[in-house]
Amino acid sequence: MKIPIYAKDAPAAIGTYSHAVRAGDTVYISGQTGFDPATMQLAEGIEAQIHRAFRNIAAIAEASGFGLDRAVRMTVYLTDLAHFAAVNEIMAQYVGQPYPARAAIGVASLPRGALVVIDCILYTG
Repeated sequence: MKIPIYAKDAPAAIGTYSHAVRAGDTVYISGQTGFDPATMQLAEGIEAQIHRAFRNIAAIAEASGFGLDRAVRMTVYLTDLAHFAAVNEIMAQYVGQPYPARAAIGVASLPRGALVVIDCILYTG
């Protein structure tokens, strides 16, 4: 059974997707950008967008009844891999050890001019 999850403290979906879907002992959180949920505007600059993306993921995790301490996998999409170090530094402020498995992928562009998108999988068991 799939259970959709929506968080009031995360930006509204800009497409045909749920904020997250719970399936069994797993919560799959959709990719989050640096959009501020109050204004639906992108935060200015890469560091602000990374922080906002993690805050959006955390809000969705909370809406699922869990926290980022349950993260087992993340994927980070960056329009410039030169920002990889900033992702590492900022991620450590939101996710503790043991860190989730993670991939970082360089992409040509992201929706609405975002500089970063981060998705996450939580294990709830």
